[in-house]
Amino acid sequence: MTDKTDILSLSLAELTEAVTEKLGEKKFRAGQIYNWLHVRKVRNFEEMTNLSASLRLKLSDTFCIKRLNIVRKLESTIDNTVKYLYGLEDGNIVESVVMEYSFGLSICVSTQIGCKMGCDFCASTIAGFVRNLTASEILQQKYEAERDLGRKISRVVLMGIGEPLDNYDNVIRFIRLVTSSDGDGISQRHVTLSTCGIVPRIYDLAEEDFSINLAVSLHSPDDISRSKIMPVNRKYNLASLMKACRDYTGKTGRRITFEYAVIENVNSSSAEAGKLAELLRGMISHINLIGVNDVKERDYSSSSAHVEKFKNELVKRGVNATVRRKLGADIDAACGQLRREFENTRGEND
Repeated sequence: MTDKTDILSLSLAELTEAVTEKLGEKKFRAGQIYNWLHVRKVRNFEEMTNLSASLRLKLSDTFCIKRLNIVRKLESTIDNTVKYLYGLEDGNIVESVVMEYSFGLSICVSTQIGCKMGCDFCASTIAGFVRNLTASEILQQKYEAERDLGRKISRVVLMGIGEPLDNYDNVIRFIRLVTSSDGDGISQRHVTLSTCGIVPRIYDLAEEDFSINLAVSLHSPDDISRSKIMPVNRKYNLASLMKACRDYTGKTGRRITFEYAVIENVNSSSAEAGKLAELLRGMISHINLIGVNDVKERDYSSSSAHVEKFKNELVKRGVNATVRRKLGADIDAACGQLRREFENTRGEND
């Protein structure tokens, strides 16, 4: 199967070229196949019933449809959040979270198996980096959840395990696929990409002519403390990051959301609120405050009262700040937690 083309990662133009030139079929067949894959979301070629048996056989001989299998599913009794742990064809595992809002369902997908970034408060990075996910493996997290839930997911957040801009080519391909009007067709404005701040890729993203939402994990308003908890800052400091962000908003006209995990005795004093307000002065932006998640291997904490207090410090300085509602608290819905627990259990049983 490894020598077969990953058909779910192909754009309609690429699929059309492959179907006409490699298989010798007429152009309209590619549109039919693309519809089966991305609208009807079939799992195999045999389900493509308006294609001839001979064409389905040729497809099977030439292409593969990458599969994800649900290894574990956790459902919150508090807010209908659903967390999936998926098994990949190579034996690795990855996770995603489906959240219910008044507008419908949103899914937080992973883009890598593990993460290289080493953020000190994040569970995703503890086990290290394994590999990038392909565009189809990112896409199938959404498709498999939709099959399981029997509902359409209308929004996607690339904020699960991994750093999306560290897997740039596959992530850009995924965004084009999931927003294709010939396929899944969700609005680009319903896609959010979260990055810890890989500066050159922010400039690249600004040139993609997307209307997606960009979220930047900030977590500190000065280089010394940010470098301690986010190693990426040692390579791309705040001055270079903020310049890239300002250039991004200037190029795209899109507001940036800055994610800020409020950690007591680390980054949430009144003085740090002042530094943060100064850092963002005059910028089209919004601060999304997050209560830091409990990670057994880390000794960080934040109460809801402390987060609210820090928000008030920002608001009185004219900063547009809100507190993110914590979903799926009873099922450890923060990224990386379920995978880490599963890997630890699997290691003990080996």
